[in-house]
Amino acid sequence: MLEYTSFTFISSLLISTSILFFFLLKSRPATKNPCPGSYPVIGNIISFLRNFHRFHDWVTEMLHRTPSASVQVNSLLNISTGVCTSNPDNIQHMLTSPNVSSYIKGSRFHTVLHDLLGDGIFNADGQIWAVQRKIASHEFSTRSLKLFVSEVVDSEISGNLLPFLSEAEEENRGFDLQQVLNKFAFRSICRVGFGVDPELFVQDLDFMNAFDYAVETCFSRFTSPVPLFWKMKRFLNLGSERRFKESVNTINDFARRVIESKEIEIQNHQDLLARFMVWSSSMEFEGEKQRHKFLRDIVISFVLAGKDTTSTALTWFFWLIAGNPRVSDLIHRELSTALASPELGKRKKFEYEELKGLDYLHAALSESMRLFPPVAQNTRLVVNDDVWPDGTEVRKGWFADYSAYAVGRSEKVWGPDCREFKPERWLDCDGRYESVDQFRYPVFHCGPRMCLGKEMAFVQMKAIAAAVMTEFEVVAADGGANSPERMVDPPYSLSLLLRMRGGLPVTVKRRMDN
Repeated sequence: MLEYTSFTFISSLLISTSILFFFLLKSRPATKNPCPGSYPVIGNIISFLRNFHRFHDWVTEMLHRTPSASVQVNSLLNISTGVCTSNPDNIQHMLTSPNVSSYIKGSRFHTVLHDLLGDGIFNADGQIWAVQRKIASHEFSTRSLKLFVSEVVDSEISGNLLPFLSEAEEENRGFDLQQVLNKFAFRSICRVGFGVDPELFVQDLDFMNAFDYAVETCFSRFTSPVPLFWKMKRFLNLGSERRFKESVNTINDFARRVIESKEIEIQNHQDLLARFMVWSSSMEFEGEKQRHKFLRDIVISFVLAGKDTTSTALTWFFWLIAGNPRVSDLIHRELSTALASPELGKRKKFEYEELKGLDYLHAALSESMRLFPPVAQNTRLVVNDDVWPDGTEVRKGWFADYSAYAVGRSEKVWGPDCREFKPERWLDCDGRYESVDQFRYPVFHCGPRMCLGKEMAFVQMKAIAAAVMTEFEVVAADGGANSPERMVDPPYSLSLLLRMRGGLPVTVKRRMDN
C-alpha cells in the first residue's frame, strides 16, 4: 500500500512538473516583440489585475513606452498570446488588402459575442458577413434613407428631447444626460431601424437594462484572464453567466416582438428592417426559423450600432464642451449664423444639407471621438504568420488588437498637444472641415469593414448637439473636462463601449439670447 501511494505521488509530481515545464517553455518569448510586465507562466496577469479599472489608459501607456507602439501580451499559463498596437501603419496592414483575409473576427470574437449578436454583421466573417454588408451598403447609400433619418431625428428632438430639457430647466432639476441620450437613441433606432412606435418599447426598461448588462458581460468575457472560467460558469448556469442568459432571453423577446410587428406589412416602409425583410424574401433559408434568426441578428446589430454608439459619443462630447467654454462659444456662433433669423418663438429646423455644412461642430465631434472613441479597442484572430511594418512578429492563432483610444492619444500621431480638446486641428486654413487618414483615426473602423452608418451618425449627432446648444448651456456637475489632466484616467466604465462611469449628471440653463 505504501509503495502504491509513493508511486502515485511520484507519478503525480512528475506529471505536474512536466506540465509546468511545458508552460515555462511555452511562455518564453519566441519573438523579439516588446512584452512589458510579463513573467513566465503568469504572463501579464499581475499588471492586468492592478490596472483593470483603468484598462484603456494602461494599454495606452504600454504602447506609448515602446518605440514601435506595439506590444506582445501573454495570458496566465500562456493560454492565449497576442499583440496590440496603436501604430497606424500596422492598422492599415491588418485591415486592408491583401492582408485583410489573414485577420478575421474568428473563433475568439465569435465565441464571446455569439450569444448576444449571433451571426450579425459585427460578429460574422466570410459569406455571412458579405451578404449583410452588400445589403446594408446598398440601403445606406440611398437618399431616401438619409432623409428619413433626418426627419425622424428632428421629430424626436422637437417632440421629446427639447420639451424634457425645458421642463428640467424650469424646475432647476438635475438629471443624467447619458441616460437621456441613451433613451433618445433607443427611440430613434425603433423608428429608423424598425419602423415601430417607440412608445410600444421605450418603457421597456427590462430590455434596456438587459441589453446594457449583456454588453458589459461580453466585455468581461473578452478580458477574462482565464476564458475557461466564464465558459464553465455558462455551462453550469452560474453567477454573471446566469444573469447574462436571462438578459439574452429578454433581448430575444424584444427582437421577436419587433419582427412580428413588421411581418404583416413590410412594403412601403422606409425603415432598415423592412428593407432587410424585403431582401430576405429572395434569399435561401433552410426554413422560417433560420430566416427569423437572420432577422433577429439584424435587429440586435442595429440596436448596438444605433443606440449605444451615438449616445456614448454625445455623452463625452457634452462633457468636453461643459469644460471648454471657448469651444462652446464658437459652436454657438456657428449655429447662430446658420439659423438665419427664424420666426420668433419657432424652432429652426436644420435641414440635412445644412447639418453637413456645420464645419466647426463637425470638427468638435470628431475631436471628441478622437479622445473618446465609442469602441475603444478592437480585436482580430491571426490566420497566418505575419510580420507587421514595424517589425512586430505575429503568429497564427494569436489575437491581434488595435487600440483606437491609444491612437487618439499618441504624440507620434497627433503631436504634443494630443491630450487637448482642440477642434481646430480638423479645420483647414479657410475654416472648412478636413478629414484625416482613416488609420490615424480608426473610430469608424477601417478598410472593407468601415462603418456604413458614419455619415448618418454624424447627421444625428450634429442635429442633437445643434438643437441643444442653440437653446441651452449644459453645466456638468463635475465641471466637465476643463484641462488636459482630466484626459488621464477619465471616468469610463469597462464595457464593449466606452460609456461614462456613473453617467453624466448635469443641469441646463437657457441661453440668454433665446
